[in-house]
Amino acid sequence: MRKYFVLAILSSVFYSTTLKAQYYYYNNKYYDNAVVMELGVSGGIMNALTDLGGKKGVGKNFIKDLRWATARPSYGFYATAMYKNMAGLRLEGTFGEVTGYDSILKNVAGSTFGRYERNLSFKSKISEIQLAFEVHPLFFKDYDEDEAPRISPYAIVGGGIYTFDPQAELNGQWYALQPLRLEGQGFNEYKDRKTYELTQFNLLGGLGLKYEINSFLNARLEFVHRKLFTDYLDDVSTEYVDPTLFTNYLPANLAAVAQQLYSRRQELVPSDVPVAGEQRGDPKDDDAFFTIQLKIGVTLGRLRR
Repeated sequence: MRKYFVLAILSSVFYSTTLKAQYYYYNNKYYDNAVVMELGVSGGIMNALTDLGGKKGVGKNFIKDLRWATARPSYGFYATAMYKNMAGLRLEGTFGEVTGYDSILKNVAGSTFGRYERNLSFKSKISEIQLAFEVHPLFFKDYDEDEAPRISPYAIVGGGIYTFDPQAELNGQWYALQPLRLEGQGFNEYKDRKTYELTQFNLLGGLGLKYEINSFLNARLEFVHRKLFTDYLDDVSTEYVDPTLFTNYLPANLAAVAQQLYSRRQELVPSDVPVAGEQRGDPKDDDAFFTIQLKIGVTLGRLRR
């Protein structure tokens, strides 16, 4: 149902706003409107960069801590209004999952400064609606019939609204982490820690390569990185709290779960119990996620000569 709903939104928005323009020669068989529509689907991978997991040494940003083992499938639907092949406005829905786990550091545990011993993990579904602007620099010049390049590199920038919901597994059951407030979000004792929202804005930027298969069909390979404004994509950001406080703010059943999930160091070493105020995450850097996708699009708006 969600697929058809997104397609309906994409189609109705762009069909209702398509600009009227004079036709010009696309090639020796078709005329092109100055503004054409492209509808398509995409599939690929989604991966996250958070406090959890990573590589040996101190946790770093982006490439240094990227692990391809945590990549998960993603898919999407899009509609683009393209002006003379040089610039386009795109509305797109993207769906997938991100994950991270400190146990991935087991083989380099001695170099991770306690990140492996922290032993935390998460997964989260991601749903995103984005509005983006794409630019194809090779088409800033005019070409004669049949001389336009079939391969076009491009850049994309924009913004989106996405939802996430970090969860962790305990004794075979998955628990949503945000309601557990594992770092004391909303507690009077930690007034600087606010409860985070599960629907937020992001900024995005990326690069792509478009190949025109024929007059109506094209393929794209695209990388898009999302800058987030939260460090809680994985529900890990600051310091350990006093676990006795959970009973003051949560129902008894949730407090019992929170006391087991706020720290999982004891699962590796039973005597390794954190003290309130010890580092749990790194609040200096917000989380991020990205996609690498193959897109197949159909162009509408060309007429046979």
